[in-house]
Amino acid sequence: MGVVENSKLTVIGAGSVGTSLAYSALIRGSASEVALYDIAREKVEAEVLDLAHGTQFTGSSVSGGADLGVVEGSHVIVVTAGAKQQPGQSRLDLAGTNVRILESLLPALLERAPDAVIVLVTNPVDVLTVAAQRITGLPPHRIFGSGTVLDTSRLRWLLARRAGVTTSSVHADIVGEHGDTEFPLWSNARIGPVPILEWRGAEPFSAAELDDIAREVRDSAYTVIRGKGATNYAIGLAGARIVEAVLRDERAVLPVSTVLRGIRGLDGVALSLPSVVGGDGAVPVAETPFSTEEDLLLRASADTIRASVATLGI
Repeated sequence: MGVVENSKLTVIGAGSVGTSLAYSALIRGSASEVALYDIAREKVEAEVLDLAHGTQFTGSSVSGGADLGVVEGSHVIVVTAGAKQQPGQSRLDLAGTNVRILESLLPALLERAPDAVIVLVTNPVDVLTVAAQRITGLPPHRIFGSGTVLDTSRLRWLLARRAGVTTSSVHADIVGEHGDTEFPLWSNARIGPVPILEWRGAEPFSAAELDDIAREVRDSAYTVIRGKGATNYAIGLAGARIVEAVLRDERAVLPVSTVLRGIRGLDGVALSLPSVVGGDGAVPVAETPFSTEEDLLLRASADTIRASVATLGI
């Protein structure tokens, strides 16, 4: 697909995730204009300049700086700004600092781009999605988190490599918290049209092997952080993909995190479920089937988010 004309994406935060997302959006043609904002003037101006030097090879323009005016005219705003996750630190440990950042940032963003769809990438993304929706008062479909889109990509890559098929032929989702209580919807997982436990290939999957794969997905961020200090490339690509679904009004089904309103009996917590993502934002697919065990896991995930929200007094 080509670049959507007169479409503007603004990325908030010029750290490793924000710059990777801006770069991914540029080379994928996610928007016709990509803007980058950060309070660190010298850093953000250097990043914008570096990106701009490559725009001969893209179909998009780049702008940005340390003045919030760069946000004006945005159709989608992606928030990556926040404290960085350190080795050994859980996503939930970051919550208090990042909520305070959102309290000052979000009203200023909406003042300059009142009609934008806002996507949160900053961790812990589910807790911050609850906070952001309450801070702004926006309907849940207009302010949502990147959720488990990246976790789902990790899962599909592992399954595809194991089964010897292309990743696009794997249909499986990680849902729940983007964190330690996330889990795969194995009851719905398919390779092509074949339920995953019925896939024969060279060697069938076992339930124990699937458990190991789920654990590897859950722990993979910690592995990357130990080795290089941050995860950035894959989340940058995942964020760009979400932006495209909004700007192109694709109505693509992606496992993003929205504040739930009665879905599966849950209310007021943000969790990832397969959701229809389009020009107006993201709406969970209420009809997504769960096994009895998966339903219990989802409620455990909800309890984790609810407890963190309560602790923070959001």
